[in-house]
Amino acid sequence: MYLPPFSTALADSAFPFNWIYDATRLFVVYLAAFFTASPQAIEAQGSNSSGEYLIGLGIGDVTGPVVETNMMGYAYLPQTDTGLHMRQRSRAFIVADASNPSERVLFINSDICMGDTGIRRTILSSLQSSYGDLYTPANTALVGTHAHSGVGGYLENLLPQVTSLGYVNATAAAIVSGTLKAIADAHNSLVPGNLKLGNTTLLNANRNRSPSAYLANPEWERAMYEGNQDTTVTVLGFENADGDATGLLSFFPVHGTSLYENNTLVSGDNKGMAAWMYESYIEPSSMPGNNSFVAGFVQSNVGDTTPNTLGAYCESPGKPWDGQPCEFEHSTCGNRTEDCHGRGPGFNISDFESNRIIGQAQFEATRTVMEGSNMTAVSGSVKSAHVYLDMTNYSFTLPNGTFARTCPAALGYSFAGGTTDGPGAFDFIQGDNSSQSQNPFWEVVKRFITPAPSEEQIACHHPKPILLNSGYNHQPYDWSPGTVDVQMLRVGQFVILVMPGELTTMAGRRMRNALRAKLIAEGVLDDRAYVVIAGPANTYGHYITTREEYGVQRYEGASTIFGPATLDAYIHKYSELVPYLGDSATGMPSSIAAPPEQTSKAISLQTSVVVDNPPIFKHFGDVLVDVESSPYYAGDTVAARFVGANPRNNLRLEGTFLTVDRQTNSEWVVVRTDSHPSTTYQWNRTSKVLGTSTVDIRWTIEDGTPAGTYRITYYGDSKSLLGSISAFMGESSSFIVG
Repeated sequence: MYLPPFSTALADSAFPFNWIYDATRLFVVYLAAFFTASPQAIEAQGSNSSGEYLIGLGIGDVTGPVVETNMMGYAYLPQTDTGLHMRQRSRAFIVADASNPSERVLFINSDICMGDTGIRRTILSSLQSSYGDLYTPANTALVGTHAHSGVGGYLENLLPQVTSLGYVNATAAAIVSGTLKAIADAHNSLVPGNLKLGNTTLLNANRNRSPSAYLANPEWERAMYEGNQDTTVTVLGFENADGDATGLLSFFPVHGTSLYENNTLVSGDNKGMAAWMYESYIEPSSMPGNNSFVAGFVQSNVGDTTPNTLGAYCESPGKPWDGQPCEFEHSTCGNRTEDCHGRGPGFNISDFESNRIIGQAQFEATRTVMEGSNMTAVSGSVKSAHVYLDMTNYSFTLPNGTFARTCPAALGYSFAGGTTDGPGAFDFIQGDNSSQSQNPFWEVVKRFITPAPSEEQIACHHPKPILLNSGYNHQPYDWSPGTVDVQMLRVGQFVILVMPGELTTMAGRRMRNALRAKLIAEGVLDDRAYVVIAGPANTYGHYITTREEYGVQRYEGASTIFGPATLDAYIHKYSELVPYLGDSATGMPSSIAAPPEQTSKAISLQTSVVVDNPPIFKHFGDVLVDVESSPYYAGDTVAARFVGANPRNNLRLEGTFLTVDRQTNSEWVVVRTDSHPSTTYQWNRTSKVLGTSTVDIRWTIEDGTPAGTYRITYYGDSKSLLGSISAFMGESSSFIVG
């Protein structure tokens, strides 16, 4: 029996919209004594057995439509999903002061590409209805893991909706409902407990994808660090009053691009994989999503990182540069970007193998910290601070007395050049900071897309040559954000800078160092202060580079939409919030209004499911290609094809489209679902006119799988011409695993 494998090769052709990508001066340090290149020091201490905090954890399914919907991250129009690798999930973590439970923080780590203003607004509105003022914009953070193989169409601004053909309400609704379920579980499970903090170094799990831009940072500053990417894994462990581990948050910067832009199976990428590995390690008998131990693998200063650790090479068959490393400064092959692709550690096998390796590296590093003896107790107040910030024209003074300001959003030419994780098309390249366009054609075309930038806008963004003047495009609704969330969460000596964008490695270092120094200088914390970055969160404000990196105008600089002063602006504003994290602090800082609601204006061009029909003389769930009759062994892939129906009819949230069942004492017991990485679910429309489709289900048998009799079960839902939805199922023949 043979089923065609889904493609794991790199896409071999460009598409006209391929240039719309990845969701479209040094700051003076406050106290040099706290500016260190090493991981922040942690002094081991014992935990408080009485339970200093109330802690609650929860998990929810946020997987949107797994077919016929563009995926979010690469913003590559042909990347329309066709099935499922692993479900996306939100994980909620609540920490409250046991002596004053109203002082609490809610941290949501979701397997989505980035947080979004509209999604967060809807979640907060529902929380207000259910819990009053307990969860607010100040203490609630929505952080995306930056997975690039999740379902798209949920962001509120227009620009990231282009490739998803507008807003996809089904995606947004799934994220909201699953996140609210996770929050409710966390809220309802609050018990006395404690937190502990530790870190370790993880090598060979990330790489800097824009090293030429990094080299623009001052040599003396670069000399303070061992490499051009951060390698520290920071772990915040949760435990009950008895000292039993109940969950964790693990912070590490690596892009969610282990799975390439031609992958069409929905997945949480490497951080989703790491979370599944840890949760199944703790509770091997629990089905994914039904676990009580919750592991959140959090994104950090991710901007210029990549999981494609082997480097970027030219995929140019027949060309003299084929197989050679891409050109260093511009990441090109023969002066073009399309053929320059990063290679993950499992390149010779598949991108799914690379995904497993990078996920496992994060899992093992986190487990080393959690099971070690060098973690320290977290102790102290629970605080949060938040304001809305208009980044289109934020004026402020730098520590050296220089005036600075941000700009209305604009994207540079190198934005269209893409990255080595997802290269651009046409003649766009990275590192284009020339005031003269490489191709006058684009100077003409761009004026039909966004308004021509004024001289003031050009000067504000200099040396970025503006391609899309998106901050001035408000029709039919805002193309880019203008107002963003500035938020800090504190639990004891542990502080999270919740960032509305992707900081590069050096930008993140400057941000952490400056805020840690400020926390100590203001007397909010002592030298135990430990600061981490989490993002992209709440509102997606694209990238945040250093001023020096911005001048190089690689992809990250071109995507720093608020201009060269963006990082300085965030350091300045976040620093203003520091006093509100003090033990005796009361009230909230003054803030401008929240950004206007846009979801109600959203356009959607995605058509609904019309009808499902089985082929003549067939029924839904019938087996079209059955399993083999000969025994299977570990490493083999079992596959079956069924008469299918469109899975958009029922997302089966908190459920599954498939099970692998094992016969035990004459009963069938579920041993795998569509959330296990060993299974895949792939849907194929065989006739749009007739409404017929097939479903391929595969299970690659893991080492250690017990011998026995198994079967594959498919769960589907069909839509009639009158609109009614009917559930059905199909079963393969039984097969033997030896």
